[in-house]
Amino acid sequence: MQGFTDIRAGGWVARLPAGWRPYALLARFDRPIGSWLLVLPGFWAFALAAPDWAEGLRLAALFGIGAVAMRGAGCVVNDLWDRDLDRRVERTRGRPLAAGTVSPRQAVVFIAALCSVGLAVLVQLDRAAVLLGFASVLPIVLYPLAKRVTNWPQAMLGLTFSWAAPTGMAAATGRLDATGIALWAAAFFWVLGYDTIYAHQDREDDARIGIGSTALLWGGRTRPFLLACYAAMLVLLALTGWLAGLSALFWPALLLPAALLARQAATLDIHDPADCLTLFRSNREAGVAVALAFLLGRL
Repeated sequence: MQGFTDIRAGGWVARLPAGWRPYALLARFDRPIGSWLLVLPGFWAFALAAPDWAEGLRLAALFGIGAVAMRGAGCVVNDLWDRDLDRRVERTRGRPLAAGTVSPRQAVVFIAALCSVGLAVLVQLDRAAVLLGFASVLPIVLYPLAKRVTNWPQAMLGLTFSWAAPTGMAAATGRLDATGIALWAAAFFWVLGYDTIYAHQDREDDARIGIGSTALLWGGRTRPFLLACYAAMLVLLALTGWLAGLSALFWPALLLPAALLARQAATLDIHDPADCLTLFRSNREAGVAVALAFLLGRL
């Protein structure tokens, strides 16, 4: 492959049997950052509301397995929708469906296998969490369509990637109340911000082939948009902490994720795809810092 790509065909993937490698790349197992970002809002919920350490760790393990499986399934669904478009974008033309190393029929079978793992995890949760889990299928399927009809596909991804927050609250408490909704909204704005950074990697190719994104919509005004998204996230996290009755330790602890997010906005170079990818990946640390703030707030 020539040019910029985020595919990692080396490393542990290169040591897999040859027939397995395209599937590992198709599900993005070579790039675990997506699974981290999918599961972290769930970790926030457990840090905030799990009844005890043992249950919190059990739920975190289940959600971790489910995140890897369902993030993989979502990537395959996305690539099935986009395989013709992906051939025309520098960063994505090496993806297995676009490159022809996996057929659409094989991809559908792979989706079924990944969803079976997700279902095995889901049925071990509280009934309210199970219902929310099933409801998440709709935005997962619709997300690849959004970029064809709107400049806000990142909002659809925000809805999808924030879903672990309400599901996690339901799994931890058996219900979804105002605290869980505030947490969900905070996660939504977080995803909206970091996926706009990610979308700048493909901005020129997307403009050429007619795909919408918030990166194209905001362009050179991305920095203030990003600051607005992250400010909304932090206000909603503060509201979540207040509704949950967290201790005074929560408030100074919230300064760490605030500083990490501010650094992203301050250093963003929308004309450097590699820099955009690096800043996007740094949201794992920001998300972990939020979970730590909630844990400290319960002391």
